[in-house]
Amino acid sequence: MTEYLDRLGGLIGIPAWVLQAFLIILAALLLEVFYRGFIHRLEKFAKKTRRHWDDGVVYAGKRPVSLLIWWQGLVMAARVMTPHTELLYFSSDFLNALQQLGLVVAATWFFFRLATGFENAYVAERQKRNVQFDITTVSVLGRIVRIAVALTGALTVLSILEIPISGFLAAGGVGGIAVGLAARDLLANFFGGFMVFMDRPFSVGDWVRSPDQEIEGTVEKIGWRMTTIRKFDKRPMYVPNATFTTITVENPSRMSHRRIFEHVGIRYEDQHVIGAVIDDIRSMIENHEDLDTTQTTMVHFNVYGPHSLDIMVYCFTRTTVWTEYHAVREDVLLKIGAIIASHGAEIAFPTRTIKLEQAEQLARETDHGESPGEPI
Repeated sequence: MTEYLDRLGGLIGIPAWVLQAFLIILAALLLEVFYRGFIHRLEKFAKKTRRHWDDGVVYAGKRPVSLLIWWQGLVMAARVMTPHTELLYFSSDFLNALQQLGLVVAATWFFFRLATGFENAYVAERQKRNVQFDITTVSVLGRIVRIAVALTGALTVLSILEIPISGFLAAGGVGGIAVGLAARDLLANFFGGFMVFMDRPFSVGDWVRSPDQEIEGTVEKIGWRMTTIRKFDKRPMYVPNATFTTITVENPSRMSHRRIFEHVGIRYEDQHVIGAVIDDIRSMIENHEDLDTTQTTMVHFNVYGPHSLDIMVYCFTRTTVWTEYHAVREDVLLKIGAIIASHGAEIAFPTRTIKLEQAEQLARETDHGESPGEPI
């Protein structure tokens, strides 16, 4: 092969090593063009399949393999050109290290993109099947895998370059203290997001609220630094993750039932029918198909109020959907009103009785011609 290149180089008037380097780069170019065509067809084929995992593999290998082809081609060309030129001189050890670096960089990039591709494929697969899943968990696991891949690649590169890792660890320990002091809020938010992922007090799509702060709305995104909550008036709220380590968070989305707790008052004039009213309300509650009577259910005469006899109604709906709950609550209240009316009673409203005994006595004395006397 070398003799053939020497003769060919002599015919066209250029050194054989230049021709050899040119052929290597040309071969890399042709191989990369062939690979682009192949991966393009493979990408079309993967999109036609019902599974999304093959799309992730094609996505992962699309660019890293092209980088590997060019990297190895240039290194091989440099090996040919190095002995014949002073402007481009690389030692054999350096070229070997450079070749290994190309493999490590391409492999790290491939697995980094593979983690992203599999994450997207998992989400698309679940959405296609309309299966419920925790997108926050998927996102966090994907980030952890990508960080692990990047750290592994970085440590491998340091090993190839024969750079002692212990020195970096020592320097990192000193520098980590300074960075930690300067970026303590950032680190607090990071670990706050990690604790949200570990404890899972809420997920994307949950309705959350805090009695400690004015935080209430639907969780849209849980990031490493902050969580995005869409308030009910559609304004976004960006809450640093460190906040969730110091406040109480309620998650109404995970309630098992919704509660109906009302006090209904009837007039004192209707005291003779209050027992029958309570019995009918209790029967209605126990037989209502939208109420869960396995939960705590109470209908009792509760208190002698200032202007009414108060009946406490305490029960739970089967549904937790906000709109459905209000429809059930409305039906229960209307039926309670109908039961009260069926017994000839009325729902009480605030009233006040004023007894004017002294005024009546003065009026009687005036009618009999007596002097009312001095006012008191």
